[in-house]
Amino acid sequence: MTAKTAAATPRVAIIGVWLESNRQAPVAKEADFKSFYQLEGPAILDAARAKNPFIIGEAAGFVKTMDATGPWEPIPILLAACHPHGPVDGALMDTYLAKIRAGLEAAGPLDAVYVANHGAMIATNRDDPDGEVIALAREIAGKSARIVVTLDLHGNISERMVDNCDLIVGYRTNPHVDYIERGEEAALAMRLMFAGLADPKSAFIRLPLTPASVSLLTANGPYGDMIDYGNRRRAELAGDILNVSIFGGFVFSDSEKNGVGIVVTARHDGARARMLAREIAERGWKDKARWKKKLTPLSEAVEIARNRERKPVIFSDSGDNPGGGGTGRTTELLSALVWAGAEDILIGSFFDPPLAAVAHKAGVGAKIRAHFNTGPGLPCDAPFEADAEVVALHHGTFVGRLGYAQGRTLKLGPSAALKIGGVTAIVISDRSQTADPGFFEIFGLDIGKAHTVAVKSRGHFRAGFIPWFSPDRVYEVDTEGLTSPVLERHQWRRIPRPSYPLDEDVTWTPPAW
Repeated sequence: MTAKTAAATPRVAIIGVWLESNRQAPVAKEADFKSFYQLEGPAILDAARAKNPFIIGEAAGFVKTMDATGPWEPIPILLAACHPHGPVDGALMDTYLAKIRAGLEAAGPLDAVYVANHGAMIATNRDDPDGEVIALAREIAGKSARIVVTLDLHGNISERMVDNCDLIVGYRTNPHVDYIERGEEAALAMRLMFAGLADPKSAFIRLPLTPASVSLLTANGPYGDMIDYGNRRRAELAGDILNVSIFGGFVFSDSEKNGVGIVVTARHDGARARMLAREIAERGWKDKARWKKKLTPLSEAVEIARNRERKPVIFSDSGDNPGGGGTGRTTELLSALVWAGAEDILIGSFFDPPLAAVAHKAGVGAKIRAHFNTGPGLPCDAPFEADAEVVALHHGTFVGRLGYAQGRTLKLGPSAALKIGGVTAIVISDRSQTADPGFFEIFGLDIGKAHTVAVKSRGHFRAGFIPWFSPDRVYEVDTEGLTSPVLERHQWRRIPRPSYPLDEDVTWTPPAW
């Protein structure tokens, strides 16, 4: 193989360790990965080719697109993924890297490596395990192999990540509804490289800008404007630019690589990539004041819930988003709604396997004393108890219907719907954000009949619940937890400072390219 072409049947390794790390959350152990998935060898291809995959959509999209676009020899080595959690255990990361090294070395000559990572992973003993995975792929596969990476747009990008691959493809939508398209894009770009139609050159800029995740919606706002501008300019440059990926970052990783990242990849001309990367970065930096966002105070949210005269609304329990490493166990919003006597409320979902087990043992129609958070937890996981009726039970496995989980198999474990006064609370056994209507519908609950819906989700719920709640009927509630968007409440240790909006007096000088 040369740097520009591959064999008629290219040999492509598949690797990835997918984790979004919140430094404040508990350390991610092997059991946490196995609760989502940890696959090796042919099991990777079986999962990717399934009609309703349970693995991340971009990995499935990549495999299916490679299958559809010509011959190839996939060499599946390791795909491991964990629901957003804390730093990955350093020893476990070493084990994963050893498995990847052994698999790549045993594979023999490779034409390419596909890396399916998240991009915002940290380890207990270092900040850039994503970069380690990509660098290892380059080391073993060699300089002439093509290395293509897909990442979540919340990735925190390092120079090592960019320098050791040919192409990084980031999500463009938040809520994330383009997983499959990004996997397809990665596969098609790899095919272009094999055909000699692209020899990618990338440019990377990291801004001293670390916004809270609630500011990273892409339908509107400063982040969406950056992405739209970058891809509009990409189209205007007559095919010179292969990809524009703009990473909003994940502030809760609290790492040295935090900061909005712009990665532009040209088909051949690095100068073109540098020009556009700088152009996008300058535009985004001038717009930095728009990255601040106001939340709805809890007391105001309770009054909104009690108001029977307005249209139905949806609340985001923003401080406790399991999709950002939240525990899924805080009861601040639940208890406030119950104590206020609010009616016609659906709220979910609480990660509480012991309570789910109690409900299943009691059975539908049983009256129980619901004890939330009986097990050990963090200070934000306050216990709460109340009389409840078990109104429905479910095994917790279903196929997502709308938004980020559409077409993907979700496995929540034994789950229950508990009626506490005018509030119906969902309890699950696998920590996951409530971003799909199926979290309620599997219990026969009608979202359209609820006066207020409250979800433990930061932004993905917007796509899942859009049929019922337009953006003007969405409230992001200021609640406690590991994902509170009020950045001043957190203690930051590793984010490069100064950084906006944590610091007001921040300057940035464009690179002298």
